[in-house]
Amino acid sequence: MASTIAVRPTHAAQVTATAAVGDPAASAATQDSETVAPQATTEPTADGDAPVSADEVTVTGTRIVRDGYSAPTPVTVLGRAEIAAQAPANIADFVNQLPAIAGSGTSGTSSGGLSNAGAGINSISLRGLGAGRTLVLLDGQRSVASSVGGLVDINTIPQDLVERVEVVTGGASAAYGSDAVGGVVNFILDKSFKGLRIGTDQGISSRGDGRNYKFTASAGLSLADDRLHILLNGEYFKQEPVDTIDRDWNRSGYFQINNPAYTATNGEPQRLVGSGFGPSGYTSGGLIGSGPLRGTYFLGAGQTARLTYGATLSPWMVGGDTQTTLDGHIGTNSLIPDDRRIGLFNRTAFDITPDITVYGQLAYNRSDSSSFYQQTPSTGVVIQRDNAYLNQQYPSVVAEMLASGVNSFTMGTSNAGFPVPGSSIRREVYRLVGGAEGKFELLGKRWTWNGYYQHGVTKSHEELTNTWNNARMALAQDAVVSNGQIVCRSTLTDPTNGCVPIDRIGTDGPSAAALNYIYTDDQPQRDQTIKQDVAAATVSGGLFDLPGGAAAVAAGLEYRKEQINGTVDAVYNTGWLYGNFLVNRGEYTVKEGFVEVDLPLFTGFNLNAAGRYTDYSTSGAVQTWKVGATFQPIDDIRFRGTISHDIRAPNLQELFAAGTARTNTVIIPANANAWATGSLQFVQNQIGNRDLRPEVADTWTVGTVVTPSFLPGFSASFDYYDIKIDKAIGNVTAQDTVDLCYSLAIAEYCANIQFTGSTLTSILLRPINFATQREKGFDIEASYRFDLSAIAETLPGKFSLHGAVTHYIENVIDNGISFPIDYAGVNGGSLAGTYSSPSWVYRISAFYEVEPVTLNMVVRGFGSGVYGNDYIECTSGCPASTTQYRTINDNNIDGATYVDLSIGTKLKGLGGDTTLTFVVNNLLDRDPELIGNGPDGNNVPAYAQTSRSNYDVIGRQFRISARARF
Repeated sequence: MASTIAVRPTHAAQVTATAAVGDPAASAATQDSETVAPQATTEPTADGDAPVSADEVTVTGTRIVRDGYSAPTPVTVLGRAEIAAQAPANIADFVNQLPAIAGSGTSGTSSGGLSNAGAGINSISLRGLGAGRTLVLLDGQRSVASSVGGLVDINTIPQDLVERVEVVTGGASAAYGSDAVGGVVNFILDKSFKGLRIGTDQGISSRGDGRNYKFTASAGLSLADDRLHILLNGEYFKQEPVDTIDRDWNRSGYFQINNPAYTATNGEPQRLVGSGFGPSGYTSGGLIGSGPLRGTYFLGAGQTARLTYGATLSPWMVGGDTQTTLDGHIGTNSLIPDDRRIGLFNRTAFDITPDITVYGQLAYNRSDSSSFYQQTPSTGVVIQRDNAYLNQQYPSVVAEMLASGVNSFTMGTSNAGFPVPGSSIRREVYRLVGGAEGKFELLGKRWTWNGYYQHGVTKSHEELTNTWNNARMALAQDAVVSNGQIVCRSTLTDPTNGCVPIDRIGTDGPSAAALNYIYTDDQPQRDQTIKQDVAAATVSGGLFDLPGGAAAVAAGLEYRKEQINGTVDAVYNTGWLYGNFLVNRGEYTVKEGFVEVDLPLFTGFNLNAAGRYTDYSTSGAVQTWKVGATFQPIDDIRFRGTISHDIRAPNLQELFAAGTARTNTVIIPANANAWATGSLQFVQNQIGNRDLRPEVADTWTVGTVVTPSFLPGFSASFDYYDIKIDKAIGNVTAQDTVDLCYSLAIAEYCANIQFTGSTLTSILLRPINFATQREKGFDIEASYRFDLSAIAETLPGKFSLHGAVTHYIENVIDNGISFPIDYAGVNGGSLAGTYSSPSWVYRISAFYEVEPVTLNMVVRGFGSGVYGNDYIECTSGCPASTTQYRTINDNNIDGATYVDLSIGTKLKGLGGDTTLTFVVNNLLDRDPELIGNGPDGNNVPAYAQTSRSNYDVIGRQFRISARARF
């Protein structure tokens, strides 16, 4: 199953489209359009590695092995030189720059994944279809997931050994099985590396924060007359944290809220986007929200003030003392998490004969990731008139209560003096592979075979930090005076209950003893083990000759087993602010067989077809297939197209999630027939659904590749794609559940909303096979490489330019319940998330090489977008707003362009070759566009006032990298 191109990536032009993405060593000889030719130029790569020649090619997306093969599916290749020029702290950060990739997760954007254990993972999502629909491979083989949601953490790949990355943009389930709906990202290692290479790099922002550093060492040995090959790699990475969003642009108070002045008939927009907004229900030390003391808020001991309210519609207000309500909550989410990673890798191969090789592979990765979620606000906090801290520190308030005949008040607080809740997650990933591969002659044709078994294990310890026990908090905040001592009221009747009173009033914060009591000796935690076992065998070779060349076939069998299990102490099952962990248990098996044929029917025309039969233990049998063709009427142009029928089966989390509870807020409309309205806090419970069926995708692509003979070194491609997913697996959010129930009167969703009296207690969420998802778009790529001596003989060096553009025309999800939503062109706001992407995304990379120096400039970015494609922008004379056609005062979100620069130089001496590279990312220090997130969710003020998945939130960053090879 070796999906490799057996030539150096620096010469493996854009395999089925254009030359390698900006790779300075990409050969100008790639005139043969997308063919990877064995006679490619053999100049060394940027870090001095020797070239490798080969006669056979297997391109990711097909299992056929043959000389100079050209597949009908677009494949983009990222070579070592391009990766080295950027010196990324994590290779996922680099791959995610490709325009065809949208909606990926990073350790920064996943910092809020407390209860689902998603924090700290780097994932890749092709086409904005979601990371679960992108199949990530390592040398053409699956790797065990790092989360129950099936995400492969790119951190687990030995970055220093990555020879190239092949990205297939198109359905590939017939070739590789489930998950390849959006495509495949295949990380291919330099298994033939010989020698010793050590490297170190370090990065820091222009603000002096976010420092990170990495050390790597790789060794390749050949023994026993070059029959025994040993490959070793070790890596250590440390990312220093930035615990808050400490950037000037994040102090604008820029949000999206429901307009307090809106009515269906007054012509005002329902949604407002802008600055000068803030929460209306809490302050850092506590805000009394109702009754005769409404507007009183607490400062330090003995100090109170009266809040000036703006126009209010819970949970927001326009104008008034918004800085007061934001203080202590705004920007308390981590800007950069605290990450530490250790990786060890070994591959040992032995050539039994010139035609048979056996190998074993062992990898171990450990990651420790810590981040902070938010300074969680609490609403509905009841304080009795005889509260000890109230009487001791704020007697004037007690006097007002007595005068007004009030026995208690309810306040909202963002809990000044409390440590910020977060998570600390350790993951250990083990991967063991044993296999054999070889070649033989049959029917006068060359055949290859391979087989392997893989056992992968991910062990995760998920532990929350600064998360209180709800019952203990309720007891502790009800503090009274007894015999001159402040005690819990509950202690009066139960003297041995151990309760420690806590001061929740004011900004001075509680005592250490009180915090220790509500946080208990240990925090909510869970241990989970994910296992993946894969056995596969593949054979490929020629059959007979056709007018256009030899017909070829590949066939294989695969078996896979996925498992999840774990342990949780029953005390952590319920009753906590976050966490409330339950054990996820379940497993399924997959049995598969596939066959692929390649038929060069006549000169210039090639037909490729593949079929796969898959039997899932959970949902039964499915079939996938693909038919593709290439046609090259003349040397300068090649046409290509594919039609495929792909599937994605539900993952372990979607099937077996026992239930993950977390605190959240929703907004129930004021006119709803509900027990309570406004912004309400509740417990969100996410569970699995064992009745899920595989989702089915039908994809077709058509494109052309141009390599004009009159312009040597130039190639360009255009590919249009259309993807339709039926029975798509997805979740309806908590706010969507509320809207479906109260705005659209869909009764089945009302059943998922639970009230106890007038208190919203929980909303149940579960994945379903909803109706459809439809995405359309196109990719354009162009490359040009030439020697400057072609312009003037005295000009030294080589120049290469590569550009890639993706246009997302539409990405419509229709859940079959409410109304379709088009996520293409949504740059941020409440609709942004897994499936949203800017309409236009681009990346241009230019290299200039003049020994011993290499200069690289990258211009990358995306176009302007909207909050919602169906939203109606207006400031007056607006029509009545609906759930689908919401009116909004500003529906435009500007795009962004970033410039990266690097310079690398080769040094001789010290017994080896050394390369030094200096990189500046976001050279112009461009701030992100302010984006109004909201209106629901109690974490909105804590998060960045932009879209972290699209915009650079760090600012200008510097990196320096050194690599030495001996």
